[in-house]
Amino acid sequence: MAQRSSYEVLELEPLLDDPDAMADKRDSVDDKLDAEKVESHSVGGGVEETSPEERKLVRKLDSRIMPILCILYLFAYLDRSNLGNARLQGLPQDTLGGDPTGTLFDWVNTGFFFSYILCQIPATIASKLFPPRLWIGFATVGWGLSSTLMSTGFDFAGLMACRISLGIFEAAFGPGIPLYMSIWYTKREMGLRMAYWFGFAAVAGAFGGLIAFGIQQIHAAVADWRLLFIVEGVPTICLGLLTMWLLPDRPEETSFLTESERQIQLERMNRGLRADVGRTINKAHIKAAFKDWRIYMAGIIYFGGNCALASISAFLPTIIKTFGFTNARAQLLTVPPYAVCAVVLCLVSYVSDRLQSRGLYVALASALGAVGYLILLLATNVHARYFATFCITSGTYTVIGIVIAWFSHNLGSESKRATGIPLYMAIGQCGSILGSHLFPASEGPRYIKGFAVSCALEFLGSLVAVVLAVSYRIDNHQRDRKYGKVENTEATVETRELADKAPMFRYVP
Repeated sequence: MAQRSSYEVLELEPLLDDPDAMADKRDSVDDKLDAEKVESHSVGGGVEETSPEERKLVRKLDSRIMPILCILYLFAYLDRSNLGNARLQGLPQDTLGGDPTGTLFDWVNTGFFFSYILCQIPATIASKLFPPRLWIGFATVGWGLSSTLMSTGFDFAGLMACRISLGIFEAAFGPGIPLYMSIWYTKREMGLRMAYWFGFAAVAGAFGGLIAFGIQQIHAAVADWRLLFIVEGVPTICLGLLTMWLLPDRPEETSFLTESERQIQLERMNRGLRADVGRTINKAHIKAAFKDWRIYMAGIIYFGGNCALASISAFLPTIIKTFGFTNARAQLLTVPPYAVCAVVLCLVSYVSDRLQSRGLYVALASALGAVGYLILLLATNVHARYFATFCITSGTYTVIGIVIAWFSHNLGSESKRATGIPLYMAIGQCGSILGSHLFPASEGPRYIKGFAVSCALEFLGSLVAVVLAVSYRIDNHQRDRKYGKVENTEATVETRELADKAPMFRYVP
């Protein structure tokens, strides 16, 4: 890679609040990036091997960014899903008057999703206007405090207030992470990194069971479920404060990179599209996201996946208990399905990255989750039903992880991603609301309605994934015929006006 002794990016920081000056400087930077792109990546129409300097930079990014984001998501998911464990530790009896029908618990679980859905799009768009480390750190402190205060709930209203607050702050975190990671990682790196990140939701499921089991052995003066919220909430607040200090801001702003590393990273940001420079928003791309039918199709896949995910997260201990195990044994038996799920998610995402194909793997994973629910519907053997929980967790988590990676680069611009990603996630989280109401206590132990609905939605998601993949391939083929085949898919494409509709932009099918 060509090196320069000085680089205009270092001059960008004083311009971040001056849109006109920023536009002029962006054009100057773009011209230099185009020249460097031709020099560094075009070799006989192909793409040369990654340079040692770039590999070193990626390792540096992985060692700094990925541990922070993964640990944050681990605690985000612990704080979001620990209601399932708290249910077996006496929360309904202490605060909901016993809740014999399970309806009040369902609404407490659902309260999170109402605020999470409503706040995702405005929060993710707004996140582009603030330094990422401060935005993400503040959100983390907020949801950590909300989770900790769940331990002080003494009635339905108090629990609902904390869950709604939890949803608001997590809405400022979850959908913004794929956007943040897309400015640091290329589309050939994104799938595996998203798998590592989202895989920590599965790790959280495993740890949640272990933590809940450990707390039950303490026999503290405080109720077990209250101690659970404290143990999982307080460390989150500390992590949020550390994030404000350790997480890098945008490549053109952060002091985390050296001058030469900044050059390489800005070139990486412009592979296959034209990246934004600075904290800017393109209103035309926001409107384009709302008009893109594929985002709504992704929402259908995400709806089915999240319905299954919400069901399995909140009710897996309860489901396993129906197999005839004690509460403590049911908590422990939630660990293996999540552990296997994390491995499957990473392996499938790695293959998806290598082959640059997403739709096929989304379809297969969604079908696997559906088969798991089908087994729960039809089988009576305890071993077969426990095996089904492995299918459900592995299939469902893999679907969601790959869909996030799929749309992290297929939307063509940061502003469209900032709108499109939370848009399909918001649609999908409506599935979480449905999933929270599919397993009322009155329908146990068979839960036929819950298993049947989740099964049907996962099969639907598999079908929609196939339709999306085919549509992307058709679109790429039509553009190849009309504008010529793109030999170097990493060449910079001018997407600032048309986003993914730019003639030379190509989708990952």
